[in-house]
Amino acid sequence: MSYDLQKLNLPRLTGAALQAFAAAVESQAIRPFLLNSLLENGGVMKLRRMTVEEPPTFLPLAGAGDGAPPGGPAGGSFELTGAPRSDFPYRTVGDYARAYQRGELSPVEAAERVLAAVEASDQGDAPLRAFIAIQREDVLAQARAAQERIRAGRALGPLDGVPVAVKDEVDMVPYPTTVGTRIFGKSPAQADAAVVARLRSAGALLVGKANMHEIGISPCGLNVHYGSTRNPYDDRCDTGGSSSGSAVAVAAGITPVAVGADGGGSIRIPAALCGVVGIKPTFGRVSEYGAAPLCWSVAHLGPLADCVEDLALAYAVMAGPDANDPHSLAQPPVDLAGWNRTDLKGVRLGIYPAWFEHAAPGVVAACREMLDALRLAGAEVREICIPGLDAMRIAHAVTILAEMAVAMRPYRPLRRQQGASVRLALVLGEVVTASDYLQAQRVRTRAMQTFRDLFQQVDVIVSPATALAAPPIPAGGLPGGWSDLGTDTEMMRYAFVGNLTGLPAISFPAGYDERGLPVGMQAMGRHWEEALLLRVANVAEQNLTRRKPRRFYPIF
Repeated sequence: MSYDLQKLNLPRLTGAALQAFAAAVESQAIRPFLLNSLLENGGVMKLRRMTVEEPPTFLPLAGAGDGAPPGGPAGGSFELTGAPRSDFPYRTVGDYARAYQRGELSPVEAAERVLAAVEASDQGDAPLRAFIAIQREDVLAQARAAQERIRAGRALGPLDGVPVAVKDEVDMVPYPTTVGTRIFGKSPAQADAAVVARLRSAGALLVGKANMHEIGISPCGLNVHYGSTRNPYDDRCDTGGSSSGSAVAVAAGITPVAVGADGGGSIRIPAALCGVVGIKPTFGRVSEYGAAPLCWSVAHLGPLADCVEDLALAYAVMAGPDANDPHSLAQPPVDLAGWNRTDLKGVRLGIYPAWFEHAAPGVVAACREMLDALRLAGAEVREICIPGLDAMRIAHAVTILAEMAVAMRPYRPLRRQQGASVRLALVLGEVVTASDYLQAQRVRTRAMQTFRDLFQQVDVIVSPATALAAPPIPAGGLPGGWSDLGTDTEMMRYAFVGNLTGLPAISFPAGYDERGLPVGMQAMGRHWEEALLLRVANVAEQNLTRRKPRRFYPIF
């Protein structure tokens, strides 16, 4: 079967044109005249014409033969391996822990500097807008408690007192959870989400709620309510999304770790565009308890970080079964053995050449160079074919838009309080039928079997993380917003598969394009094999000299 993904040339709308088009699509009188074109361009008509004989799969849970038997504890064991290379531009979790132990820095000093860095990053004509909300006194109270523990020799672990940002899709006391909207977040969360509770138990200094695209419905950094995020490498460019603020906080040096959420690349895309690492674990590996219920069958929580070691540590803390999330209970133990090996001997990397090269020349060049480095580290590179990628793309789009539209249905009377691009996307989700949704879940069944077969041939599938490096923020796109579905498709070209199938995937820096902007590479593996993906990313990290962003706010 031939490669069937295509570049979609869809209109880019900003300002008054976007507002007018969103209003037209919402109009019951005008919508019928636009509907067929929207459905055809989005691939829904193609999905309806397909013959799919497989039964539907509504949740991408691992089945028999997809992993070790269940029964693991909550969270994996982890020890820091030591300082990174001397030329590494970021202060890592290990750097913080060592500075605290030596008395070179205190958690209170770190907290004060983080608060000052956030304030500085939001000054001027191009604010980074990494955070939606920070409560200064809460941050300082956490820092004082961490400082007392460390001085008393009772540190809770390497994360004790280390700044961490949390995407505002996830509950965290004492903040409201706005999900990037003006609709939600009218009162503070009553309890921490499971991932936040685990980070808090590990002593993490929870800095505040990171910015995000409104309800996470687009892979860009747009937010018309709290200000759109800007890329620390070039503040005229987008950050990717929807975990945009989380990626900016890490990339700009403000926090070494952040919490993100990923329904269609929302961790991996901003990680790639902002030059950091991010992992979407296996579906069900990290509890969704306390996260906004937006897209039940494709949603994943996971960390972003400045380096692979910090990512592995945060993943180890966050992962594992949780009684409040039934989907998390049937998982094998969280095992990170071998994640920091510096070779890839015996690892079979698969590439689908047509897919791998369906990206901007600068992206392909950087990923090809990194692929050569992985080969030199001992990996065997095999060419594979992935049939039916366009059907998977459409099935994912139908699934996530339909689920988000249903999740937002109770708030339809408040829709005028949402951005025009969000309203447009929700209308597309609403016109999807039950038959369309079932057809998409039948494609999901086929997709999961396709990758089950492929992982008999290879251990990891590698590709670019996005088809483009960070694009310029559209002219006229601020502050009223923009809709650029063609670019969104380019951003999601390699990401959607992991969400549809539930397979783990990681984005890591592979190099820089001709503009000096980061290029990300993706590695996707079998269910529960996050440790192998971390190993691939770790080897890549040893083969790349990371560049400091132009907008950088070192804490010490």
